[in-house]
Amino acid sequence: MSRRLFLGIDGGGTKTALCLADEEGTVLAGSRIGSVYSVGPDRLTHMATVLHEGVTDICRSAGLSPQEITFAFLGLPGFGEDKADVPIIEGLPRSVLGHDRYRCDNDTVCGWAGSLAGADGINVISGTGSITYGRRGGQGVRVGGWGEVFGDEGSGYWLGVHALRIFSQMSDGRAEPGPLLPILREHLGLDDDLDLVGLVINEWNADRTRIASLSRPLVEAARAGDQSARALIAEAGTELARLVRTTARRLGFDAGEPFPVSHSGGVLGVPEVYEAFARELEPVGCELKTPILSPVLGAVLHAAQLAGHPMTPAALESLRRNGD
Repeated sequence: MSRRLFLGIDGGGTKTALCLADEEGTVLAGSRIGSVYSVGPDRLTHMATVLHEGVTDICRSAGLSPQEITFAFLGLPGFGEDKADVPIIEGLPRSVLGHDRYRCDNDTVCGWAGSLAGADGINVISGTGSITYGRRGGQGVRVGGWGEVFGDEGSGYWLGVHALRIFSQMSDGRAEPGPLLPILREHLGLDDDLDLVGLVINEWNADRTRIASLSRPLVEAARAGDQSARALIAEAGTELARLVRTTARRLGFDAGEPFPVSHSGGVLGVPEVYEAFARELEPVGCELKTPILSPVLGAVLHAAQLAGHPMTPAALESLRRNGD
């Protein structure tokens, strides 16, 4: 019998990661390309183009054809949030894979499957956006992920927008000036503070990824003693912990009942955010876990599970050692 091959695709807000592995956890190929996520009338065409490029390239790298893939799992940002799009998105991989042995779902599933290796518990994602996904006894629950216009609390974008707001208030004199003011001026190369408007709105076109990148100088300002930046970082940790508490309640975890919580995305990699996050969750009694696998390897693991051929502990360890 030929070996089973599993393809995992994790479509994040800033990049799309792909990994092709066999049933023994041997990684055959991996790649990262542009994000499948976009907005506007051409968003589905864009997604189809990126998926076709990604699957074609990874199969070429592995020296395989898409038809040889036993099962694929695609975690896609925004999946399920527009019911009219769901059947269209579910049909997109068929044209490049040449078969129906795949499943599409929200990219939050990749984060959960990777960070907890498919075990019951909750994963919180805080990258460009923020969202939690948890499972218990086959029940899945997502909380957050409402997008940058009126949600994504505690995310990189949320931090970036608030950094811009604080900067504008400091520049005006509506807030006490702190280290954030000169740090952002230097980071953005501003000759005049009002140049910020043209930069963010006109040059960046309010691009969410670029705005999210401002979380880095915000952290720098906090470490330089900026009290507003410090308070904002602590609030990010509080907001992310709130997502976890809500997810736990909806999954039916009783007060004081231990359950694992892990994370993915860059924001909780900032020690100050993670400390605030952990502090808020202390009364809940959950067990904070270091992620076992990356989201894209979680997608591979989930593909094997969905195919009815879950990876053995030895295969899981091989995937962990040799993955991205």
